[in-house]
Amino acid sequence: MTKHTVRTPMPGTFYRKPGPDQPVYKNQGEAVRNGEVIGLVEVMKTYFEVKSDRDGARIHFLVDDAEAVDGDQVIAEIEVS
Repeated sequence: MTKHTVRTPMPGTFYRKPGPDQPVYKNQGEAVRNGEVIGLVEVMKTYFEVKSDRDGARIHFLVDDAEAVDGDQVIAEIEVS
C-alpha cells in the first residue's frame, strides 16, 4: 500500500469534529471514501470542510483536534492500494 497525504487548504485551527459535543468525522485507522469530510479548518469564525480526495483503507491523522495548522500542511495520511 502507498500513502496519500491530505493537506490543509489554508492556515487556521483544525477540528476533527463538527462541534464540541459531537463525534469525530473519522476515527484513527478507519476507512475513508473520496469526498468524505474528515475535518474542518476554522479561520476567523468561518469553517471550511477538509475532504478526502481518495478512497483509502485507513486514515492516520498527523495533527490533534483543535491544533493550529499552516496553509498546505499535511494533516493526515491515507493508505491507498
